Amino acid sequence: MGDADGWTGGSLAVAKAPVAGVAAIRGMLDCARMEGLKLRFPQHHHPEMPLGAGVHAIGRIGDTVGLVGDDDAPSVRLFVDRRGVWMTVADGAHGIHVNGRPVKRMAMLRLGDAIYLDGVEMLLVSSRPVEALPEALRHVPGEFRGDGRVVVRGVGGRHHGRSFTLESPRLVGRSEDADIRIEDPDFAERHARIEMIGTRVVLRDLGSGDGSVVNGEPVRDAVLSPGDQIVFDQHHRFVIEAPAAPGATPARMQAAEPAVEPPPPPRRNLHLSWLLLAALLLAAAIAALLLLGGH
Repeated sequence: MGDADGWTGGSLAVAKAPVAGVAAIRGMLDCARMEGLKLRFPQHHHPEMPLGAGVHAIGRIGDTVGLVGDDDAPSVRLFVDRRGVWMTVADGAHGIHVNGRPVKRMAMLRLGDAIYLDGVEMLLVSSRPVEALPEALRHVPGEFRGDGRVVVRGVGGRHHGRSFTLESPRLVGRSEDADIRIEDPDFAERHARIEMIGTRVVLRDLGSGDGSVVNGEPVRDAVLSPGDQIVFDQHHRFVIEAPAAPGATPARMQAAEPAVEPPPPPRRNLHLSWLLLAALLLAAAIAALLLLGGH
C-alpha cells in the first residue's frame, strides 16, 4: 500500500499521512476491536472462520479454501496480534488479491477488506456490530464546521489516494455538486453524507437504494470510528482517519498476547557484509606479502 495508499511490488505498505500533523491510523485494526475477528465467505456455504491471536495457514480444500497445515502448502498466512492483522503470500502462490489489487508478498489488512484466494472471496469482519446512529442524533444536523484533522481517505476505486477532510459535511453521490462523486448511472445522486456531530463522525443515508457497507456489514446510518472502512457501490473504498487520543491505550491491549512476528525478509545485507570483510582481509594479506617481499 506510490499513492497515499499505494502498492509497491504488489505489497501493501504504510504511507505517510495525507494531512500534516495528523497521527492517522494506517492499515492496522483498532486494538479495541481486535476481539471477535473472523473470515466470512459471502459466496460459499462455508462457516465463518474465527481468527484468534496467532498464525492461520489458509489454502485450497476441495472447491473452497480453509485452514490447512504447513505440510499442505498453504497459499497465505494471516498473522493476528494486538497490533492488527497482516497477510503473507507463499512463494509461488498466484492470484492473491486484496480489494481487487494483486498481492505478491505481504498486505496489511483492515476490517472490511475482501481477500480473493483461488477465486474464493473472504471478508475480514468483526463479531462486534457497527455502532448504530442513536435516535437522539438521527435528526440533528451536522455542524457546519467540524474538524479538519479528521479525514476520509480513498483506498480503492476512482478516489484512491485522495483525502477529504471533515471540517464540513461531505456529500457522497452521483450529483455534480457531490464532494465525493461516484459516476455510476445506477448510483443515487445523493447517496449519503459523512459529517461530524460534536466529536462523532456520522454516516447518514439520504435515501439510497442499497445503503453502504462499513467493515463488511451493510448499513444505512452509523457512527464511525477511526479505522472504519466504508464501501460505496462495491468498488469505492474509504477509511476514516483521525488523531490518536493522547495516552490512549486500551486495557485489553495491555493484557494481549505477545506479538506474533512474521517471517523476516532475506538478510542480503549480511551476505554483502561478509563479502566486504573477506575483501578487506585479502587486501591486507596482499599488502603484507608485498611489504615482506620488499625486505
